[in-house]
Amino acid sequence: MKVVTLFNNEAKLIKKAIQHNRKAQHTLYEMHAPKMLSVCRYYIKDLQKAEEVMLNGFLKVFNNLKQFKSEGSFEGWIRRIMIRESISFLRQDKQLFFTEDTHPYTEIEDSTSQQYDVAYLQKMIDNLPDGYKMVFVMYAIEGYKHSEIAKELNISEGTSKSQLYKARQLLQTQINNQNTKEYGSK
Repeated sequence: MKVVTLFNNEAKLIKKAIQHNRKAQHTLYEMHAPKMLSVCRYYIKDLQKAEEVMLNGFLKVFNNLKQFKSEGSFEGWIRRIMIRESISFLRQDKQLFFTEDTHPYTEIEDSTSQQYDVAYLQKMIDNLPDGYKMVFVMYAIEGYKHSEIAKELNISEGTSKSQLYKARQLLQTQINNQNTKEYGSK
């Protein structure tokens, strides 16, 4: 059986999807859903809730598709929507807390050269308090700057830096504890 690609170009798919072509919308969804679920999963522990947030995000994507200006990547545009949806979900679910901290802090050196698999790292990140987790993911994984995080989360840059510092401390402690369990020493 020969498979014929109906839409081979993302720009064409987007144009068709704007015209409410369901096949084009479905194809765009299929192309981007796995990555976008991963984005939502960074922020939300529960897979079913992450899936729900992703679906709500895609609803917003398709309702606002005309606003995509083709100036950047379509995937990046969708990703930002998914991040905002995840933040919104955590705010609505009252799971997002930030602690103001004015204590000086220093950068944590990465003293580990051990490689961990993605599932293990995700589990460690999931164990972080939600405020720490949100800032850590936005900074370390998504590549946001502290000024962007502060604006997106409606917190100060200092709070963003503090949350990142505390997240890194907790992750380092988790890694050290794991190394102690596995190897008997740090």
